[in-house]
Amino acid sequence: MNKKKIIVGARGSKLAIKYAEIAIKNIKTIFNGSIELKKITTKGDLVLDRRTSDIGGKGEFIKNIEHELINNKIDIAVHSLKDIPSENTKGLVLKSFLKRNYPNEVLISNGNLSFKNLNKNSIVGTSSPRREFQIRLKRPDLIIKLIRGNIDTRISMLRNKNYDAIILAKAGISSLNLENLISEEFHCREIVPSAGQGIIALQAREKDYNILEILEKINHPNTEIMGKCEREVLKILGGDCNTAIGVNSKIENQNISIIAELFSVKGNNRYFCEETGEINMYLEIARKVAGYLKTESNGDYKL
Repeated sequence: MNKKKIIVGARGSKLAIKYAEIAIKNIKTIFNGSIELKKITTKGDLVLDRRTSDIGGKGEFIKNIEHELINNKIDIAVHSLKDIPSENTKGLVLKSFLKRNYPNEVLISNGNLSFKNLNKNSIVGTSSPRREFQIRLKRPDLIIKLIRGNIDTRISMLRNKNYDAIILAKAGISSLNLENLISEEFHCREIVPSAGQGIIALQAREKDYNILEILEKINHPNTEIMGKCEREVLKILGGDCNTAIGVNSKIENQNISIIAELFSVKGNNRYFCEETGEINMYLEIARKVAGYLKTESNGDYKL
């Protein structure tokens, strides 16, 4: 490889930088040249008073980064896989999936109360329709309130008594060494997480063969299978920020199991599916799960 410098692009939040540092550490095992980290601000980082779906969808967290990649301003984009829309951007490819961190959700509460011990009418912060409906299903007596911003911002809002509890991805909390704040940890069956949660995905130009060669060497095969499997369910259902859906997969021995939970637009109907099969059939299994949910819901999950 004749390339002497690689520019890695990522969002500027503390968590995004941490993910970029993890990516760079992996790249350095293959690449001996210099690596520069470029921090890129996205619309999703700037507009914090509205749901993600109201500002253009979760693609707003990656659009500016992809623009830099397409225009050769960076060589590799670092993303949290759950932030990437199910349809890939033309000319770009997700080539490396780093080993998965925790996929599940956690509760952080004032007073370190567990979920079942939260008082009636406690205010729980989330920006996700999926989490909102999952919470309402288990505790209809709680009040769900919109919360946006990075992890530090959300924790600060919690401590300032704007909320009684917040629900976050464990992967982000653990990456920032904040696990001591966790009041309760949810199993993926209790609150089915977002597709791709806990996975760092590295993106490159589809014809930048030198970079693609590096990314292929640091790819974690089982994580790639889980990521693609979960994204396939989203893709078939046409899932976006308005779709209240959780998808999680797990590999054991040579089998992969998928669980998926889908809610109607208003959250009053819930659909669930679970399938297990041989790992080499992961896309077929994902399509079976998505097909079942699509048929059972009769489309009532779409606006």
